[in-house]
Amino acid sequence: MEKEQVSSGNIIDWRVIKRLMEFVRPYRGHFYILVFITLAVGVLSPLRPYLIQFTLDNPVAQGDYAGMVRMIALLIALLLLQTAMQYVHTYLSGWMGQQIIRDIRTRLYRHLVYLKLRFFDKTPIGRLVTRTISDVETLADVFSEGLAALVSDLLQLAFILAFMFYQDWRLTLISLATLPLLLIATYIFKEKIKVAFNDVRNAVANLNTFVQEHITGMSIVQIFASEKREYEKFKAINDEHRQANLRSVLYYSAFTFP
Repeated sequence: MEKEQVSSGNIIDWRVIKRLMEFVRPYRGHFYILVFITLAVGVLSPLRPYLIQFTLDNPVAQGDYAGMVRMIALLIALLLLQTAMQYVHTYLSGWMGQQIIRDIRTRLYRHLVYLKLRFFDKTPIGRLVTRTISDVETLADVFSEGLAALVSDLLQLAFILAFMFYQDWRLTLISLATLPLLLIATYIFKEKIKVAFNDVRNAVANLNTFVQEHITGMSIVQIFASEKREYEKFKAINDEHRQANLRSVLYYSAFTFP
């Protein structure tokens, strides 16, 4: 069996993002709400630490119990508001991801059923199943857990940095002194994890292809008494899949080490 090798190119492919946004268009009302909530969460994130500091420096330091009660009530209300907005943000991004994945799979299957028969003669069914199921599922994760989370994190980071510069720009610059090292480490991680994810995708496609071909052709395998040989081939492909996933786990573990 010929193994497929696929490269995804850049870790952020803007052409893919642009195509993905075409599927967002039918749900643009929900998308605008999601953007608004993302902006609101980004604004509220640095507000709570500031209110805690204000409470300690003023009502607590001055012994103003009525002021402390008001500030505590305000902090609780703010926390509840952030929790509710984060819940809506998570649910809405997941909901849109599932709507988009349904539309992509529907369009993809409609495209498949009109392809010429010679395409199916040359392409293993297991590989088509992988592309239709697993890879499309990854696109939903890109939107619900990748793109939305990335925008939210960047906005929160921007507001936090702006607040830090407002409080003390000298101390902020000192705290950002390690930023170049972090950027270098992030670039190295990006390159390593890109290769690891390509290996995982290839391994999944090869595994699905092998299983599909050999289950449908099991009578041929048994006629030629090739059970043991094909079993060893499966073990090798399965081991490649395990090794590819372990490499991605290794890179994530190294990158998130404190």
